[in-house]
Amino acid sequence: MKILITGASSGLGMAFARAYAQRENELILLARREDRLIELQKELQDSCSVTIIVADVREFETLQQHLVTIKSIDMVILNAGVSLGHSQDKNEIPTIAAFKNLYDVNVLANHAILEVLIPVMRKQGYGKVVFLSSLASLFSMPSSKVYSSSKRALNAYAEGIAYKYAADGIKVVLLLPGFIRSELTDKNEFKMPFFLETEEGVRRMKNAIEKGKRFYAFPRRFYFLIRVLNLLPSLLREKLVALF
Repeated sequence: MKILITGASSGLGMAFARAYAQRENELILLARREDRLIELQKELQDSCSVTIIVADVREFETLQQHLVTIKSIDMVILNAGVSLGHSQDKNEIPTIAAFKNLYDVNVLANHAILEVLIPVMRKQGYGKVVFLSSLASLFSMPSSKVYSSSKRALNAYAEGIAYKYAADGIKVVLLLPGFIRSELTDKNEFKMPFFLETEEGVRRMKNAIEKGKRFYAFPRRFYFLIRVLNLLPSLLREKLVALF
């Protein structure tokens, strides 16, 4: 299986690369930090074929120039993502530059990639697209409003891709993890509920992909807690958010 993994130089992307480093797979690892990609390639090259692409996903035209060389692909894991962290400062307002940068990475880069690779999958008659969203997309806390909104936009985009290309044999997997150890969560200075280590989080997501799940939100207790909160009257929700 030929697999493209974005954001592969650290965190979940690196763990996905290690999890799929099997003899029958061919990995294409994409990230902007060349030194880390080279180290990972050396680590995994005895287990499977590994190609690296050094690219910044925010530079859409350059990114697409790299991808047009891919003539066949079985699965794309769209893992690259950024966060602004969680600020409790009421005077803090994200700059438009920070807002745009986050949307470029978390939303628009995914379309830049799929604009190139969806036609490849359609021509093949098969393919799988894995979107890395977040439980934060289901409930927007005031300290993560930009990140949550980007992931909610990603959910809607993934849903549309699933409907549009189902007849072409393209399957979509939407993953909504909670807090997992990564460079994103390393910014958080608060106790994260139901926190998972990187390898455990990726193990669960890989298992969901292999089982053919189209939607996988976890940890389950955290997911159900958010669903309950969303069912509460808005005034009660506001009071609970203010309390926490």
